[in-house]
Amino acid sequence: MSVAAAFEALYGASPDGVWAAPGRVNLIGEYTDFNDGFVLPLALPHTTVAAVSRRDDGVLRLHSADIDGGIVQLEVDALAPLPGGGWAAYPAGVVWALREAGHPVTGADVHLTSTVPTGAGLSSSAALEVVTALALNDLFGLGISRPELARLAQRAENAFVGVPCGVMDQMASACAEEGHALHLDTRDLSYRQVPFDLAREGLRLLVVDTRVKHALGDGAYAERRAGCEAGARALGVEALRDVSAARLPASLALLDDATVRSYVRHVVTDNARVERTLELLDAGDTRAVGAVLTEGHASLRDDLRVSCPELDLVVEAANAAGALGARMTGGGFGGSALVLVDTDRADTVAAAVGKAFAEAGYAAPGIFPAVPSAGARRL
Repeated sequence: MSVAAAFEALYGASPDGVWAAPGRVNLIGEYTDFNDGFVLPLALPHTTVAAVSRRDDGVLRLHSADIDGGIVQLEVDALAPLPGGGWAAYPAGVVWALREAGHPVTGADVHLTSTVPTGAGLSSSAALEVVTALALNDLFGLGISRPELARLAQRAENAFVGVPCGVMDQMASACAEEGHALHLDTRDLSYRQVPFDLAREGLRLLVVDTRVKHALGDGAYAERRAGCEAGARALGVEALRDVSAARLPASLALLDDATVRSYVRHVVTDNARVERTLELLDAGDTRAVGAVLTEGHASLRDDLRVSCPELDLVVEAANAAGALGARMTGGGFGGSALVLVDTDRADTVAAAVGKAFAEAGYAAPGIFPAVPSAGARRL
């Protein structure tokens, strides 16, 4: 049954429209977005799709085809932050954020379905937020730009759901273009679409879902954000983005807390890795990006300490089997890794990763190509 047909079966009328927003993988630049830094994500073909109709009676009705349970009904005037409120908190939070910003959203009927893996570090929550925001923007004629929609979606996740994420995921879902990576400055939300045609270069980017579920609301992510902010305060800068790679050794010497020091080192060096990756892509030397990915994984593993044995095993097994490079992607503590590989070695590398997981007694990973895809749109 189509999303529109399912909507009509639920609510008794056809939807006003159907929208889609993708998940994302981040090529490089991790934990840099809430430090006003640089990131280089790309949208996936996996999407969250929403059939939506406008309501003008203050009622918000939400339903997901992917989660057991009936329709969640809420009153828009009574919406209040709901940490731990489950999946419905994400679209409800978007309505709350829009209204808090002065936009006259008076209710909606929403039916959702998604092919973005949950808990895999591929931004299923951002896709859910962005598709809701885009649909309401269209239905209520709000005239909000894509970057501002992303900001409002981020606010929904930060203030309503209670996850202190940066803005990268929402920007990637809202603004990415097919065949491109999104070079984003998270301080001012300026961005550039960077051509990223791997097939033409005989390359493939694999996503390896370790099946280890991660949850950014469990405190570890917030602790690292707080540590980064403490580092910025100690160094007298607005954000760690303002510490250059050249200044890093002198800056680290000013920090007494070893944990804060390691967090600062990761953020500053990962910002530099984003810039180095951009230079390589602009020069047409995509193969050399592999070594940058592996270097980035070591920093996430050792300085930020957000990896896990399964993610480390993906990187080790893939590189041993001839990959050009690999790293975990997303918030860590599980989720997914990226592997850059020559197309003619992709199957061999994927098999090697699967074999390594079996030998370690882990569940078989999910492996699929990351194809740079379109951002959020009306279908």
